[in-house]
Amino acid sequence: MSDTKLTYAKINDDLLAMLEKPHPSYFLLVLGFLVALMLGVLSVALQVDVGIGYAGMSHPIGWGFYITNFVFWIGIGHAGTLISAVFYLTRAPWRNAIYRSAEAMTVFAVMTAGMFPILHTGRPWLGYFLIPYPNQRMLWINFKSPLAWDVFAVTTYMTVSILFFVMGLIPDMAILRDEAIRRGQKLKALIYTPMALAWRGTNHQWLHYMRGYLIFAALATPLVFSVHSIVSWDFAMSSIPGWHTTIFAPYFVAGAIFSGLAMVMTVLIPVRVVFGLEEYITDHVVQSVCRVILFTSMIVGYAYATEFFIAFYSGNPFEKAIFYFRPFGAMTDWTLLGDHDFGFPQIAFWLMVFCNVIAPLPLWRFKIRTNLVAVWIITILINIGMWFERFNIVGSSLQRDFLPHAWGSYWPTIVEVGLTIGGFGFFFTLFALFVKALPPMAIMELKEAIHPPMKGGK
Repeated sequence: MSDTKLTYAKINDDLLAMLEKPHPSYFLLVLGFLVALMLGVLSVALQVDVGIGYAGMSHPIGWGFYITNFVFWIGIGHAGTLISAVFYLTRAPWRNAIYRSAEAMTVFAVMTAGMFPILHTGRPWLGYFLIPYPNQRMLWINFKSPLAWDVFAVTTYMTVSILFFVMGLIPDMAILRDEAIRRGQKLKALIYTPMALAWRGTNHQWLHYMRGYLIFAALATPLVFSVHSIVSWDFAMSSIPGWHTTIFAPYFVAGAIFSGLAMVMTVLIPVRVVFGLEEYITDHVVQSVCRVILFTSMIVGYAYATEFFIAFYSGNPFEKAIFYFRPFGAMTDWTLLGDHDFGFPQIAFWLMVFCNVIAPLPLWRFKIRTNLVAVWIITILINIGMWFERFNIVGSSLQRDFLPHAWGSYWPTIVEVGLTIGGFGFFFTLFALFVKALPPMAIMELKEAIHPPMKGGK
C-alpha cells in the first residue's frame, strides 16, 4: 500500500463510498447468484420429494458430490484465519488490505460446508442427529470415530472464526457510527451504535483490544492446521485403499491453504477493479499472495507424487491398483495402452493435475503475477482443480475396494450438480451482501500503515 497518496480522510471516504447505494449492475450480479442458489433449493426439494436415491450414490459409493463439497468448502475457509491469525503473528504487512474479506469468506465457506453433511443424510430435518450428544434414544456417541471429531473441529473453527471476524469489526463500526451521526443518517447510526460496543478509541480500549486480538490470533493459529487435519482423518482412519495413509493431514492442510488463497484472489480481483481499490489491493499484495499460492502448489504436487511412490513402494496390490485406476481407469493389464474404461474419476484426476500443478507454473514469471487477468484465470483454474482433487479422493477409492465383486461406478445426477451450483450461489450471495453492508477492508489497520495526520492535515 502506498503511503504517499493515502490519507486518513481518503481511506474513510473511499471505504464508506463502497457502502453507499449500489449501481444497478450490482443487483444484476446478486440476481445471478440468487438464481444459482435457487437451483440448489430446487434440487433439495427434488431430493426430499423423491428420496436420497435420486442422487448418484449407491453401494459401494456412499460418499459422492456432497462430501466432496463439504471437504472443498472447509478448505476454502482456511484462507481467512490463515491471513488474519498466522500472517498477523508473523507481521506480514500486506495482509491489511485483504484480511477482512478473507475472514468473511471463512465464515461463509464454513456455513456452506456445514450444509452438505446434513443434505447428505437425505433427511435434512433430522440433521440434529449429527450432533454428538448423549440422548434419550440410547445411542451413545462413538468418540473413537473421526466423524465425531469432525463435528467438534468444524464447530470450534466456525465459532472462533466468527468471534475473530466480529472482534476485528469493532473499531470500524465506531467509524461508521460517527460518520452516520455526522451526516445525520439516523437509521444507520441506530444500527451501527450497538455494533460498535461503545468504542471510543481510548488508550485503555486499544490496550485491551490489541491484547484480545493477539490472544484470538494465538488460539486460531493451531485451529488452521488442526481442523483440516481432522477432516483428513475421516478418510485416513479407514482401511480403504487410497485413503489409509499418514500423508493426508499435511496434504489436506496444504491443499486447503492453496485453494483458500486462490478463492481470495478470485473474489478480490473483481472487487479491486469494480470499486477502484488499486491503492489498497496493490500489485505487491497480489504478488505476495501469488508467491504463497506457488509455494503451496509445489507442496500439493509433491504430495501427489508421494502418494504414487508410497503405493508402488509398499508392495500392497490394493494400493497399486487404486493408484493405477485413478489416472488410467479399470485395470486390464499393467500397460497404459489397454482397452481401459475411462470414467468420471479419470477426468477428475487429470483435471486435478493440470489445474493444481501445471496451471500455477506461469506465476513464476513477474509479468504474469502483475497481470490481473492472468492471475484471476489461474486462481479460477486452481479452484476447479481443488474441487476435483477432493472428488478424486472421495469418489475413486470407494469405487475400487478390496473385492472385485463389490466394485461399482459413479456418475453424478442432475440433483447433485444442482446442489453443488447452489452451494456456490449461497457463498457468493453472502459475500456480495457483505461487500455492501460492512467495510470489506479494515479501516483502522489501513490507517496504521500510513503517516498520521499532523496539525492542519487530513
